[in-house]
Amino acid sequence: MKKQKVELLESVFYPLPALLFVGVMIYIPFVLSGYYSFTEWNGIARAPKFIGLANFKAIFTGGADFLRTLLFTFKYTVLFMLFTNIAALALAIALVKKFRLANTLRGLFFIPYIMSMTIVGFIWRFIFSSGFDTLLANTNLGIFRWSWLGTPNLAFVSVTIVGVWQSLGFYIVLYIAGLEAIPQDIIEASVVDGASGFLRLRSVILPLLAPSISTCMFMSLTNSLKVFDIILALTRGGPAGSTYSVTLGIYRDAFQNNRYGLGSAESLVFFIIVLILTQVVMRVFKSEN
Repeated sequence: MKKQKVELLESVFYPLPALLFVGVMIYIPFVLSGYYSFTEWNGIARAPKFIGLANFKAIFTGGADFLRTLLFTFKYTVLFMLFTNIAALALAIALVKKFRLANTLRGLFFIPYIMSMTIVGFIWRFIFSSGFDTLLANTNLGIFRWSWLGTPNLAFVSVTIVGVWQSLGFYIVLYIAGLEAIPQDIIEASVVDGASGFLRLRSVILPLLAPSISTCMFMSLTNSLKVFDIILALTRGGPAGSTYSVTLGIYRDAFQNNRYGLGSAESLVFFIIVLILTQVVMRVFKSEN
């Protein structure tokens, strides 16, 4: 009886510090953010002014820049998921083969992932400016003459390239783990049956790799939706606000424009969109698996 009582107390009190920490750091700010979304507050004044649904009306009627940032984030997410997973899968298939430089190449592809996104952004900003000027002087190729960070369309392409390049190593590791978990006797049986390389990839490897593909697709979705620091370091949302993601737009409204109530409303709307989108994607992948 005494032992059961001790176990009951342990099960109640041991998780308590963690629950308090999570509550203070996540849930309480989330609830307060919901409250501030109905107010006009600059983050400094003592009492926020209650304005009802005015912030949400500004979001959906174009008074805020939220819809444009949402469109940018959606386009970035689609391209990031597409290019990251295709490139990572192709490189993983190549690197899973046994050759002398396989481990070295795996390490080289993984290095950008362990670097700070801010550092990566600054490095690529230098490459797009001074680095491309040097290449133009040596090669005279027109591609290095373009203003990669000064033109809206090219700035979007630049952000996507840098995002894919930085994240590639992580997804390569996940795909390599999935490829190495495929039983070799199944691969060998398909070879004996005369399956060509492409047929073996389409009919044997990809179906058996479905759990890894689902994981990589879902993680690339969540990582691309919250893109922030690489844009801040690379373009700061420019030129002319063309590369503002939703998260960077929320940061701008809340902490630079001192419209904390509007930023909270944008956060709440974006949270609901992400929640719905991730649930839909998870259901699709679950049914496909």
